[in-house]
Amino acid sequence: MGINPQEAIKKLKALIDQVDQPMKKSFQNVHQGFITETLDRFLKARDYDVGKAHKMLVDCLKWRVENEIDKVLRKPIFPADVYRAVRDSQLVGLSGYSKEGLPVFAIGVGLSALDKANVNDYVQSHIQINEYRDRVILPSASKRYGRPITTCVKILDMTGLKLSALGHTKLLTILSTIDDLNYPERTTAYYIVNAPYVFSSCWKVVKPLLHERTRKKVQVLPGCGRDELLKIMDYSSLPHFCKRESSLSSRSSARQGGNNCYSLDHLFHQQLYNYIKQQSLINEPVEPIRKGSFQVNLQVPASKSKGAAKTIETELRKYGNGLSDTLIELEIM
Repeated sequence: MGINPQEAIKKLKALIDQVDQPMKKSFQNVHQGFITETLDRFLKARDYDVGKAHKMLVDCLKWRVENEIDKVLRKPIFPADVYRAVRDSQLVGLSGYSKEGLPVFAIGVGLSALDKANVNDYVQSHIQINEYRDRVILPSASKRYGRPITTCVKILDMTGLKLSALGHTKLLTILSTIDDLNYPERTTAYYIVNAPYVFSSCWKVVKPLLHERTRKKVQVLPGCGRDELLKIMDYSSLPHFCKRESSLSSRSSARQGGNNCYSLDHLFHQQLYNYIKQQSLINEPVEPIRKGSFQVNLQVPASKSKGAAKTIETELRKYGNGLSDTLIELEIM
């Protein structure tokens, strides 16, 4: 007998209606009025097993309450030089929308150094962008297109990717675990572009960290992926690194202004920055938020980290002794 999604949604809703008030309040920030679509995301993440989906959603709501995730958009990353350091080394931006109205997020995997700030700053930034997407971007898109839009598309630019980036696997595992457990089924497709020769080795490391559902959504496109991406979005929504024949100029274009969706001058980052700044003035605490005070309790499965570290070491040794610094980083993961 097959699974009836509508019946599963009905059962899960009845269970979630019984959670305590703090979790109910947090759930409002999660669903933004799209309760059915939200319950369906968590059910899909657990193969429509109502019991497992219920546990996942309750654990997510507990995580949100315990870590005050609902207030994260009131907590700017400061001082300003730290915020700029995060933005310059964790490259992400909104380049536009697909023809179906889905937000298109660009991620500069290859050029993201992830070494200019501490882990908590990067985690805070990641969660803030997730929350801004879910509470502002997606509801606005739904209103604009007149239908529920609860997912997005991600384009991963591998320009500049080096094997030394594998030393950041611990942080990337933390971020992917946050997404898997608390923001499931938010991305319909991942398009990888500008993949260099070393991508195959890096993919061997990252692939085991991803859930099978996620792996099936990944597509590696030839070159900058422009021709394939134009099938699902207009030219104006392409990220800057997909608007050229070659990726050779990617490093210099990463420093462009308004056309570069990673830049602080881009409309997305201007709006994100101003939104958080305005929200921070609401019910401002008596004592200002201290730098480094934002910390999230999250356990990354030890087996996942150890397995990744072993794979990284195997791949690095294929390239000889020129990557000793990265191997040292692995030893302290």
